[in-house]
Amino acid sequence: MRWRPCGDAAALVEVDDLDTVLRLHAAVADARRDGGLPGVVDLVPAARTLLLRCATTTDLERAAETVAGLTLPDVPPATGDTVSLEVTYDGEDLDDVAGHLGCDVAEVVRRHTSTAWRVAFTGFAPGFGYLVPERDRDAPHPLEVPRRPESRTRVPAGAVGLAGEFSGVYPRSSPGGWQLIGSTRTPTWDVDVDPPALLVPGTRVRFVEAGA
Repeated sequence: MRWRPCGDAAALVEVDDLDTVLRLHAAVADARRDGGLPGVVDLVPAARTLLLRCATTTDLERAAETVAGLTLPDVPPATGDTVSLEVTYDGEDLDDVAGHLGCDVAEVVRRHTSTAWRVAFTGFAPGFGYLVPERDRDAPHPLEVPRRPESRTRVPAGAVGLAGEFSGVYPRSSPGGWQLIGSTRTPTWDVDVDPPALLVPGTRVRFVEAGA
């Protein structure tokens, strides 16, 4: 772990890969729930980092000592709520995704709906969760595809896409370069709900084909 100061009472913990972030986030969240990290007010995971935000500098110093001594689980535990999202698989890039993977469209849909996904972190836009498949570390990724060579200037809210190792749902209309495979009518960002984001880190997601 590499610690980078971030303001007076926060620090960014840098690690080597996303798998380590997921395991570190799980271990720190467990310690926080058990009362072992008093003064830690927020945890923010990202692709290669975990931000610890504390109430005071003293809390941060104490948290750093505790986190440095944690034993990380071999795999991230299955925690968090499970959300089911009904998807109409009619995305503009569905044929391209099938071609890239060397399979037909039905197999793309089967892989997407049969995979248990987990929100690894959020970013890009409010409510946008980066979802990764829950799988053995050595198992092949079921749907890894590149981003589009050119981004679209407008992707509609609810669009379901793939890019690299991630799947995601656009919470509102925005530019985007992900491969679009379908759409959902379920809102993933609503400022009148607490929390406003449906897909928060740790949430497990199941995609269900509409009408199936």
